[in-house]
Amino acid sequence: MSQTVLELVSGGKPADSRAALRELYTKYGGTVHGRCRYILGDATKAEDAMQDVFAKALGHWQDFRNDASPLTWLTRIATHHCLNVLRAERAPWHQRFARETIARGEGHGGPQLFEDREAARQLLAKLDLETQQAAIHYFVDEMTLDEVAAAIGRSVPTVRKRLAAVAALAGSALPEERGREDSGERSER
Repeated sequence: MSQTVLELVSGGKPADSRAALRELYTKYGGTVHGRCRYILGDATKAEDAMQDVFAKALGHWQDFRNDASPLTWLTRIATHHCLNVLRAERAPWHQRFARETIARGEGHGGPQLFEDREAARQLLAKLDLETQQAAIHYFVDEMTLDEVAAAIGRSVPTVRKRLAAVAALAGSALPEERGREDSGERSER
């Protein structure tokens, strides 16, 4: 039984490694996919993992020493990658993200989003152009009062008055949290 030996040329062109990797992909892609599917237990995740394995192999092509067969090298990369995928799925942030996604529910996006946009457009239509700019910079772009003032070429007190008019028209007060994030000039009321 002959062992596949790849000829590595030092200083070779990247195309050389890609051609050799293409040959490995053709020859061992199914085996690597099977390994990924066995570890991950999901065909879609296995396909993604297989692509990642061959991308890693391309990136670490110079590390292949021909001590073992290319299949052994690719299987080792696949095993480590798939175990890292499983480990990452158990990370606490994945569970937190899933909970937040479920909690968001139907109210996030969909028809409600269009209603909110329409309400915002109607509110902005009642304002002059400069006040619209100030409101968008402050509430949407989350600029500070100083930044809004510089952007529209007005003083901070003028911007503050325009934003107060927007809040009064909308029927709500400015959020308290934003006041603490802005510069010291915001607290000088």
